[in-house]
Amino acid sequence: MPPDVLVVDDDPTFRALAVRLLQRAGLHVAGEADSVRRAMEVALDVQPGAVLLDVGLPDGNGVTLAGELVALPWTPLVLLTSSDADAATKTEVERAGAAGFIPKDALTDIALRSVFTVA
Repeated sequence: MPPDVLVVDDDPTFRALAVRLLQRAGLHVAGEADSVRRAMEVALDVQPGAVLLDVGLPDGNGVTLAGELVALPWTPLVLLTSSDADAATKTEVERAGAAGFIPKDALTDIALRSVFTVA
């Protein structure tokens, strides 16, 4: 069964687009957050199996947050994204324990399904 997904991005327009892409991919959106602080609150509350996470957040770095999320007891799968294709290096993604990085302009329902249904 595909995991429930938490969407973390400070841009409400992108969050709405991501929700639609995830739903079109057959995935359930467990919650949304617009900051590092709110992301941890929502993650602890809904315990998502996966997180779509923006690298640039107003109160912190998404790569750092990815490492904190994957360290949670249920070990959610984290996919980083950004409008800047160079926002996270492969080494940073691996060190954080994230499943990968996909630039926002390359996000599709097919790409999301393939990452989030791998587990």
